Amino acid sequence: MDLGLGDKVALVAAASKGLGRATAAAIAAEGASVVLCARGAEALERARDEIAASVGAAKVHAIVADLSRADDVARVASDAIGRFGRVDVLVTNAGGPPAGRFDAHDWGAWQRAVDLTLRSAVELTRAVLPGMRERRWGRILNVTSITVKQPVENLILSNSIRAAVTGFARTLANEEATHGITVNNILPGYTRTERVEQLAQTTSKAEGITPTDVLARFEQQIPMRRLGEPEEFAALAAFLVSERASYITGQSVAVDGGWITGLY
Repeated sequence: MDLGLGDKVALVAAASKGLGRATAAAIAAEGASVVLCARGAEALERARDEIAASVGAAKVHAIVADLSRADDVARVASDAIGRFGRVDVLVTNAGGPPAGRFDAHDWGAWQRAVDLTLRSAVELTRAVLPGMRERRWGRILNVTSITVKQPVENLILSNSIRAAVTGFARTLANEEATHGITVNNILPGYTRTERVEQLAQTTSKAEGITPTDVLARFEQQIPMRRLGEPEEFAALAAFLVSERASYITGQSVAVDGGWITGLY
């Protein structure tokens, strides 16, 4: 299927590794020009070079930035527009807040989680939305988590702040629908990424078991009995930001191997 992304420009946040990198690669493979951003220069440059090797260097640009900082958010958007003239597709994404129960986090931890997870999504959207409205075409996709539909124990920050992103996106979807702009959320489940490995490490220390045992427990909770792969997640992400998904907006779609047990 031709997704109709050949002439589009996409900005993908936290794209140096994991879900963000896989999503950037999938969108680039459809012919779009892609701007990647992340905090770590070395991993980001490696991701840029590997994606560019398959699609051409002129179509891939990387920007080192910390999206928990408002000035970095503005710089990323400005750089992307300056490089390619516009941003048609925005994929907001951020490393998850630290694990822990309520008593483990003071307000400083909550504020950092808000800045990284919610504010980055809001301010990136604010920066690119005017151009999307002017062209009457745009795709905004927020990478959230299965926690917004079924909270995960020991992840109070993620459970709370990613739910706020969901509320923001669902409301914005209605506001922008008549401008040809869709706004959706994609909810990764337990996927083979560094984030899941970190969660396994944290849980293993708290419970006195091995990370391997924790990962095995995760797999037993999933009807498919395995972790997802980043490329499986990225395939849906590329579709949701495509021309073909023009009548899908305001949705939160899980890629979780059946982990969420609710009906909605």
